[in-house]
Amino acid sequence: MGGIRKPKKKYIPPGHPWQKTRLAEELIYVGEYGLRNKRELWRHRTQLTQFRGTARDLVALSREEREVREGQLLGRLNRLALIDENSQLDDILNLTIRDVLERRLQTQVLRQGLAKTMHHARQLIVHGHVVLDNHRVTSPSMLLYRDKEKQLRYAPNSPYQHSLHPEIPKGQAVAPKPEAPTPAEPEKIEVKLPKIRDIKEVVIEENDLSDDLEEDNEIESEELSEEEDKDATAKKASKK
Repeated sequence: MGGIRKPKKKYIPPGHPWQKTRLAEELIYVGEYGLRNKRELWRHRTQLTQFRGTARDLVALSREEREVREGQLLGRLNRLALIDENSQLDDILNLTIRDVLERRLQTQVLRQGLAKTMHHARQLIVHGHVVLDNHRVTSPSMLLYRDKEKQLRYAPNSPYQHSLHPEIPKGQAVAPKPEAPTPAEPEKIEVKLPKIRDIKEVVIEENDLSDDLEEDNEIESEELSEEEDKDATAKKASKK
């Protein structure tokens, strides 16, 4: 039997363990990008150091050899969306650790709206809810190529495929809710009131009122006299 194979480190730890500025900066990156520990940050920093070192080494090569290797390096970084198509070696030297962290699979899951937070994105990847080009990926630290961004989606058998899942972030497709029937509006009955200008004023003179009162008094006096005559005749008849 062979001996147990010890995996090789993929990162270079910092040279000095107690640097206040570096420690504060590392804590910011770990919290902002949802890293598991500082070793993930050191691994991406080592990748960035390798890219810069390769770009500096190309300057010392001959022109023919430099053109070939420079094209390979620029093409790879362009596919990773770290630089543009028209970039040069100087642009590689200007890259920062934040540029590399933005290309992580965990970061892209959040940027494309598949997760609510950076930690939620890591949970989706580790538990197998995310597929890339119809293949399940479980490595949050993988650098995503530019042409693979549109192929990032939920796994077919994942419960996140259901549009009513409570953990689906806002902005994703949600099944439409049934619309409540709108109550019928009551019929409106229009009542047309006469306009003020159409109402004619009736002027009543004092003479007309006095004449009406005199007529009413005459009628009442006649009715009283008729009733008195009837009473008198009735008394006479009773005496006889």
